[in-house]
Amino acid sequence: MSGGEPVRVLVADDQRVVREGLVMLLGLLPGVEVVGAAADGEEALDLVARLAPDVVLMDLRMPRCDGTEATRRMRERGDATRVIALTTYADDRSVLEALRAGARGFLTKDVGAEEIERALRRVTGGQAVIDPAVQHHLVDAIAGGPPAAPAGPEGAPPRPEGLTPRETEVLRLVGAGLSNAEIARRLVVSEATVKSHINHLFAKLGVRDRAQAVAWAWRHGLGPAQDGERA
Repeated sequence: MSGGEPVRVLVADDQRVVREGLVMLLGLLPGVEVVGAAADGEEALDLVARLAPDVVLMDLRMPRCDGTEATRRMRERGDATRVIALTTYADDRSVLEALRAGARGFLTKDVGAEEIERALRRVTGGQAVIDPAVQHHLVDAIAGGPPAAPAGPEGAPPRPEGLTPRETEVLRLVGAGLSNAEIARRLVVSEATVKSHINHLFAKLGVRDRAQAVAWAWRHGLGPAQDGERA
């Protein structure tokens, strides 16, 4: 939401009352323009192709084509539109499938206008957004994978092989949910420096985006810190 241009949003939800409520809510947010509404994934795909919105608020459980499949097909055809999954069911399977399909955020339907506005700002700024109510499901799902690497001396988080100490610190802060600007303030460096570190660690870890980096960090013991950092 920079440069004076509104964020163009498409709402996709099969429940009419939810769909119309979201359209009304978004219409009240400054810097947001609702460009359309879809009742299922197929309609969402058609509207994305025609309208090229910046963001889709995508319900995951819809007829004909669900939100996860629609998100996957958007990524496969190269749409620039970002997806924020919006659902009542915050189970671990839904979280992982949506993120693997290409969603850049995951919110539950009990979030308020402030949380939605913040999510739109962060996603259009290239960040990932995961509702705190969803995060433990992601951790539970990841916990089913290979065990985390052992901690370093005196219980310190391990440093992934190939990462520099600074890249490891940036990864830890990414895992805690901080934006580039917040990481820059924390480390007293420029945002450009943070972005450079993130690009390097993405390449070294073989992850595609911030959501995958968060999952990697949590899986390897570099998730939210114990010193009160927000996730």
